[in-house]
Amino acid sequence: MDFLKSIAIAASGLRAQASRMRVISENIANADSTAPSAGTEPYRRKMTTFQSEIDRTLDARIVTLGRIKTDPSEFRVKHEPSHPAADENGNVKYPNVSSLVEMTDLREAQRSYEANINIIGASRRMMQRTIEILKS
Repeated sequence: MDFLKSIAIAASGLRAQASRMRVISENIANADSTAPSAGTEPYRRKMTTFQSEIDRTLDARIVTLGRIKTDPSEFRVKHEPSHPAADENGNVKYPNVSSLVEMTDLREAQRSYEANINIIGASRRMMQRTIEILKS
């Protein structure tokens, strides 16, 4: 595998993980939001998917962000009769976002991002070393 191909593959991983981190950040930002009014739904957690594609110019498989799906799990419900979004029973629906799960996913995405950066750095160092060897 040549150096440019490995850098392009790692760069596709960087883009995919950066997009994943944006979606996770959106989930965390909306974790405690409520529906705008009674009878409506609050924010629903989003989940990312990845897909493999062929980059024909490089003749290599790269990763891209796939569809962003919504989590079908149940909303959290709290009894808060004085809340503006409370239903007739005094219950308020909160997003189906668990901050613990989101922080775990975020850490995993960060580590994958860092791994792709390390691949780019190693490829760059190998290219520089190859050029140095060819010069001598």
